[in-house]
Amino acid sequence: MTLLREPLLAAARSPRLRTVAEKSRLARPVVNRFVAGSKERDALRVAGELIGSGMLVSLDFLGEDTTSRQQADHTISAYRSLLAELARAGHGGRVEVSVKLSAIGQSLPGDGQRIALDGARAICEAAELAGTTVTLDMEDHTTTDSTLAILGELRGDFPWVGAVLQAYLKRTEGDCRDLAGDGSRVRLCKGAYAEPDSVAFTGEAVEESYLRCLDVLLGGDGYPMIATHDPAMLATARSMVAEHARAADTFEFQMLFGVRPDEQRAIAAAGNRMRVYVPYGDEWYGYFMRRLAERPANLTFFLRSLASKR
Repeated sequence: MTLLREPLLAAARSPRLRTVAEKSRLARPVVNRFVAGSKERDALRVAGELIGSGMLVSLDFLGEDTTSRQQADHTISAYRSLLAELARAGHGGRVEVSVKLSAIGQSLPGDGQRIALDGARAICEAAELAGTTVTLDMEDHTTTDSTLAILGELRGDFPWVGAVLQAYLKRTEGDCRDLAGDGSRVRLCKGAYAEPDSVAFTGEAVEESYLRCLDVLLGGDGYPMIATHDPAMLATARSMVAEHARAADTFEFQMLFGVRPDEQRAIAAAGNRMRVYVPYGDEWYGYFMRRLAERPANLTFFLRSLASKR
């Protein structure tokens, strides 16, 4: 199954395969395991259910690699509407939003970085009014410097803006040291994009990097967000939390919607902060393909579901 990772990640970038998948009646029921739905109301419904189960939530309006200013503005408006609804529902204290900067203009030619910064600032303003936070998702390595630059700009006015760092990048341990300061919120994940060997670790070296990076974050003054589904990694993370004498309100675990939900509930029931990353919207294809590439169990589930529909 690991041999399929690269083809699946390549497929995530294929417009032709995306069109085929989005038109397939067989795919959508399986996608619904990992995506809350296509509408804002779907995201709010799932968020409410998770809150009722003792979880925290991060909502992601799906979309990436925006090719027009109109698309970017649509995404910004969607986030502002979502945050207003979260405020009305009184969920601001338990639900934040995650934003991919490429979805709000980062990759547009010319002044894409400025467009993304302005859009992220508008989302942050709406989040502040709703009493919640924003985390900037990290994408492939070509966007890392731009994303961290935008993060730095935003933190001047919104010091609570969260960052995502990917352990498979060779630079990440250094980035962790830079971002481990007081008040800094950092989600540490392994990484889900196809990257060249020149910039990224592979195999067991990714896990080793993850633990080095986590040690830096736990030893710092910030707020680490431990994003992993791996049972062995979770066990080691718990031991490291204890070694660093971290109080339960100074860090959190994070997992994806639809992945190991029983473990999510168990983590929350044990008195830990457990945040579930919940995507929604029509632009599900790239996200879904990366979930298949990350875990062989996801691909097995997908293929078995397709077979059962025939």
